[in-house]
Amino acid sequence: MALYDLKTLLSDNTYPGRGIVVGKSADGKNAMIAYFIMGRSVNSRNRVFETFENGMRTKAFDESKLADPSLIIYNPYLHLDNIDIVTNGDQTNTVYDYINENGEDGYAFEKSLHTREFEPDAPNFTPRISAILHYGDNDFRYKLSILKSNNGNPEACQRYFFSYMPLDGIGHFIHTYKCDGDPIPSFFGEPEEVALPNTAEELADLVWNNLNEDNKVSLFVRSVPLDGSAPTQLIINKNK
Repeated sequence: MALYDLKTLLSDNTYPGRGIVVGKSADGKNAMIAYFIMGRSVNSRNRVFETFENGMRTKAFDESKLADPSLIIYNPYLHLDNIDIVTNGDQTNTVYDYINENGEDGYAFEKSLHTREFEPDAPNFTPRISAILHYGDNDFRYKLSILKSNNGNPEACQRYFFSYMPLDGIGHFIHTYKCDGDPIPSFFGEPEEVALPNTAEELADLVWNNLNEDNKVSLFVRSVPLDGSAPTQLIINKNK
């Protein structure tokens, strides 16, 4: 089966919402992570990404315009030992705290996320999407997850988990929404398998330049060399 073209997936979709791309660089040297946010409301668009030690947070660009922070202010990325955690909400801390308190037995990702469900933002019931990467032995492995309502029915939360052995040049892309709408239809099906470039800079250009200009807000890209050398992290904020 042919890979999806990430450029086309992004440029043809005015509102994928929030998205995670995880995989291995084309040359096989790096683990690759991209996380982006978009917004239709003033509150959602009034954000920037900001790094801190072993993590990254969202924050209001203009504090005077911040309305409800409950679903838009969180830590999308946290690092713990040889683990990277990336999500579209405060479940980043749920996974981090579980591993920090209980250790990693191979299923901490699944166990921690079984305590969470989709966002309480009726009528959209936005899915919670998450990724975890484990590093070691000059390689890595990764998992993705989506927690979503049952076709818009909030009475049941459907939890899906996907586990991958990395292949050179291949990534997996999962996003909160299939497309724009009212209510906005949730992503469905398996994460989309996409081709990845070699560097963080190339991935950042690929994603940022093809997100809808009106709706894109911020992008975080992290490239982790598998030889143990220093990672590269990039942030692009529309609000400057």
